[in-house]
Formats: sequence, structure tokens, C-alpha cells
Amino acid sequence: MNLFRSSLGALLVVGIALGGCKKEDSDQPESTGKEKISLAFVTNGPANFWTIATAGVNAAAKDFDCNTDVRLPNGLVDQNRVLEDLLARNVDGIAVSPIDGENQNGKINEAAGRTHLITHDSDAPGSDRLMYIGMDNYTAGRMCGELVKEAMPDGGEVIIFIGRLEQANAKLRRQGTIDELLGRDFDPTNYDSPNARLEGNGFVILDTRTDDFTQAGSQSQAEDALARYPEIDGMIGLFAYNPPAILNALRGADKLDQVTVIGFDEDEDTLEGIKDGHIFGTIVQNPYMYGYESIRILAALAREDMSVIPEDGFLDIPARKIVKANVDDFHAELRKLMGED
Repeated sequence: MNLFRSSLGALLVVGIALGGCKKEDSDQPESTGKEKISLAFVTNGPANFWTIATAGVNAAAKDFDCNTDVRLPNGLVDQNRVLEDLLARNVDGIAVSPIDGENQNGKINEAAGRTHLITHDSDAPGSDRLMYIGMDNYTAGRMCGELVKEAMPDGGEVIIFIGRLEQANAKLRRQGTIDELLGRDFDPTNYDSPNARLEGNGFVILDTRTDDFTQAGSQSQAEDALARYPEIDGMIGLFAYNPPAILNALRGADKLDQVTVIGFDEDEDTLEGIKDGHIFGTIVQNPYMYGYESIRILAALAREDMSVIPEDGFLDIPARKIVKANVDDFHAELRKLMGED
């Protein structure tokens, strides 16, 4: 999972190959006269990241002849309500990105007992979910730390920004970044308090700022950090909307290009920031494939094909680094997937 593709197109091909090839028209399931399979894709909140995933969901719905319902809940209570509503509608399968995997197991297990349930983007390994689709978030976090070290070879003072830490993906992503920056051994079981000041390997991690999954909150946190630490060297945004919010804060403080910015995910403003030189680089996932593979697998499970579940219960769709040298090619491939070219 430490090998990365040279283009998003290559990742798309490999991602599909991991779970079986796309069905051609001649391979479409024969009509039985029954209603189409009904599947749901549930995110961990509203964000541009999920627009890309929705494109993958829609493509898979056509390829595997099913109806799909994409839900973008606001917070944990709303996500649990969405799961209850989908169960009441007797959907044939649910792919969910749990907001709080550890404390959500009861609701996830209830859903898994009544329909096919898998996780994507963020896992709930202690639940009864059938499998997880996504990347190794700890490894991706260490990749982010590598980008920071490339951008800041002499080290410096940095702050980490992230939406919330209840999600498994957020905890692992943040910890991987910290461990890489501090020169620690590979250990996903590590955990540092978000309020701790951490030092090592030439870096000082001043603190971790959370914003409860809102860009406005993220920008406010970035503005506060700039006021509190006027000599800060780097700002690291680990959720899709964090890097654009950081850029807005830097512009407002007239400090654009005075602070190194490292991002995560493929928000349009983040990619443009890399092109303009305001952001050094970002770690991208492949939300399109999260959506596509979730529906492909759920459709197969609904048709009683259990062979689509990997032996270890993990379909790895690796992350990769995007910097100025490859951002144009990546952006072009992303637009093609989104049907914008």
C-alpha cells in the first residue's frame, strides 16, 4: 500500500481491477421483472470531496443496474437518523463513512443485521460491517508528513487543522503526520493529545485545531492561530476544506506565501493553490473510486455474490502525493472523471 500510481487514470484502472472489471452491456444482469436493487451511499457530512464520490456512485449505478441514494448527513445524530430511515425503506445495501466508529457500533450493527453494510473512507473495525473500502489513513498521514519535510527541510513550528477527531480516519491521518514529522517508528496504535505541544526531529507541533466539520470554523481557527503564533512556519490541513480555509486566513492576514501550507484531498481551490505556488502539495484519495467500488460491491452482495469481499475485509485504494510537477495531469484526469471535459 506504499506504491502509488503515476496518474489518476492508472489508479482508476487498478481500483476496478481489484474487485472485478466493469460490466459491459452484454454482461449486465438479466432482467427478472423485479424492482431494481436499491443501494445507499452515506457520507460523514457535506463537502466537495463527496461530489467526486457521487460521480463514482452514479457511474456504478449505470454499470451495475441499480438505484442509488446518496445521503450527506450533518453530524452524528443525523447520520444515525439517516441509517434508520434507509432501513425503514428496506434498501438492499448501505455504504457508510462512520462519524464515530467506536461509539456508533450499536447503530452500525443494527443496520448490518438487516441489510448488507460496508464502510468507506473511515472504518468501524469493531462493528459487524462486512468490509472497508478506502486507504490506510495512518500511511497517508505519514505521506503528508513526508510532504511537510520536503517543503520544510530545516523543520519549524507547525499547526495541524482537522474537522474532528472522533472519526477513525481523522485520528489515524493526524497521528501518521505527527509520527512522520517527529521521526518515530511506524505504529498506528500511537496517539498524542490534540492539546499537546510536541517536539522532535527539528519540528514543533504547536497544537491541533478542530472545527466540527465546517469551513467557516476552519478559517476562524486558522485566523486565531496566525494571531497567536505570528512567527509560525507551517500550517497543515487534513480535511478537504482545511487548505482553502487556511489560504483565506493567510490572505486576510497578508501572509500568503510567508507560511508553508500542506493539504489533504483534491478540493478545487487546493489544486489551484498548488498551481499558483501558495500550497506546496496535497495528499489525495480517490473518492470517485470510493463511490464506484461501494456500489459495485453492494450490488454484487445484493445478488448473493459474496466473492467480492476481500479475504482481509479491506479494499485498499491508495493515496498519493500531488505537487506542482504533477498537479496539471491530476487535475485533468479528475475533470474527465467528473465529466467536465
